[in-house]
Amino acid sequence: MVELNNGTRMPLVGLGTAKAKESVAYNAVLSALEIGYRHIDTAAGYDNEEEIGRAIRDSGVAREEIFVTTKLRGTEHRDPESALEKSLERLGLNYVDLFLVHWPVPLDPNGETDNGWDLIDTWAKMEKLTKTRSIGVSNCSIKTLEHLLPHCRVVPAVNQIELHPRLKQGDLVAYCKSKGIVVTAYCPLGARVLQLREDPIICAIAEKHGVSSSQILIAWAIARGTTLVPKSTNKERQKFNFTLMDNLPQEDMDTINSLEHTLGQQRICSAPSSWNVDVFAS
Repeated sequence: MVELNNGTRMPLVGLGTAKAKESVAYNAVLSALEIGYRHIDTAAGYDNEEEIGRAIRDSGVAREEIFVTTKLRGTEHRDPESALEKSLERLGLNYVDLFLVHWPVPLDPNGETDNGWDLIDTWAKMEKLTKTRSIGVSNCSIKTLEHLLPHCRVVPAVNQIELHPRLKQGDLVAYCKSKGIVVTAYCPLGARVLQLREDPIICAIAEKHGVSSSQILIAWAIARGTTLVPKSTNKERQKFNFTLMDNLPQEDMDTINSLEHTLGQQRICSAPSSWNVDVFAS
């Protein structure tokens, strides 16, 4: 568990559910809760809140034992309260544990950039929400946080960002720590596009310790002081991802840290070009 800046406690490892739909999402959450996961991460934009809520109810695990995160759609920045109510209705819950601004770019109903609205305006409304235990942001760069934080009465509890050995985000992680913001890594295993789990260096370290490559990547993320929400719809992989190993030796940390330099930095998740905003500008 990690303690957020408002005293709420959040599990180190949760289940990511992006792109998991219908029965796939339902079964993934059900198996994860059976294994012992107690953090489920979803979003209005994932279009799976109903299935996830049903799995939570069917799991037999008490609601207060489960940390539920969902996220605000870009087109709903002007009314986070209504957006949260709709998410709660889909989830079948009375509250969530964490409500994140999914992207720091407000959009109009057509999905175009809403130039008449600012993230600062969104956050002022987020601070008034009563049906979430914590509020936070996602995909926020240092530049975006420097723009937002001077106007905050409530500092974001979490910044959920893409983070893996090919995108270490060291400066952003350090900045968030300095502001009391917990970093949660999405795509911590690199997703299929990077094939980090098949990388020979990662595999060699895994073999040395007698664990899976996923466990090495998760241990690396935790050792850097971040939480994470790896996605898996496969029960056996979920078990591997949830079985934490002891701390990685520094020599292994150094080897993994070098991958971004030797293989090159690569981002998996990009903002749509139609927004005409460099979301990740530093």
